[in-house]
Amino acid sequence: MQNVRCERSVEGVSRRRLLATVGGGGTVALGGCLSSESDGGSEGGDGLSGEVIVTGSSTVYPISKAMRDRFTAKHPNVTVRVKSTGSGGGFENHYCPGDADINAASRPIEAGERDHCTGNGVTPVEMQIASDALTMAVSTENNWVDCLSFDQLARIWKQGGAETWADIDPTWPDEPVELYGPDTTSGTYDWFTANVVGDAGHRSDYVGTEDDTTIVQGLEASPYAMGYFGYGYYAENADRVKALKIKADATDACAEPTLQAAKAGTYPMARPLFIYPSEEALQRDPVFEFVKFYIENSTADWIAEEVNYVPSSEEQASENMATLEEVAGA
Repeated sequence: MQNVRCERSVEGVSRRRLLATVGGGGTVALGGCLSSESDGGSEGGDGLSGEVIVTGSSTVYPISKAMRDRFTAKHPNVTVRVKSTGSGGGFENHYCPGDADINAASRPIEAGERDHCTGNGVTPVEMQIASDALTMAVSTENNWVDCLSFDQLARIWKQGGAETWADIDPTWPDEPVELYGPDTTSGTYDWFTANVVGDAGHRSDYVGTEDDTTIVQGLEASPYAMGYFGYGYYAENADRVKALKIKADATDACAEPTLQAAKAGTYPMARPLFIYPSEEALQRDPVFEFVKFYIENSTADWIAEEVNYVPSSEEQASENMATLEEVAGA
């Protein structure tokens, strides 16, 4: 990765210092600041140039890609490369070694990953930018199950877990459960293992992939298949697979995976989504401006309407902007 500083100013004031002067004005005021800044008299930020590399979560990938498209429309001389590597794969292989500016994650960074980063002179900065409803899905031909509890899910997905559907309920088919899910490098895998499967650990005899298309195709191929992925990908393929309702406890009501339920906290597999720009990368203007743009737009309605995630709250966006200014503004 070419590490080029691209320092720019507005009448002698760096854009990071300019951000500090309007920090109390919220995201709307900050957005106006972004659109009015220029370099050498150019309009719409055309003077900004350089490269930003984003790796990480396949769940967050559609958001980052949409942000990239909108950002580069305003700043065509900035190249933003967005790669879907899995949360853990991004931390381990790209971000912590210093080869990416931002890592997206569908779960918080782990202590070992933070240590790996620190050892390489990379300082992660955590920002929650959206929420998701992790979705468990089956074939549209599956007519025997509509809802599963965490206990039933754990019995299916744990090491040495259920081999047939009848192992979960004797009235269900005595046929092998064919399992598809994210790879072990995925934050979705990590979140599901920690929050649903538990100490027994996630079984390894399943088809693991970072390509959600493979999971959908697996569910279409067999009435006995099951798989899980982020809600955004389910929403794109709702006519091809059947989403299951979920309940955390056997006595709870079954909750359907929807953005409304995730936002309200009534869907038990709702989870936060993050980006982790590095403190060092934020000193470069292209990275700083892209993260600033990301935060400003994280509350936008199009997050839900176009990429099917719960947008960040205004409070969360303000906290993220304060963090950005604290890290890169001085």
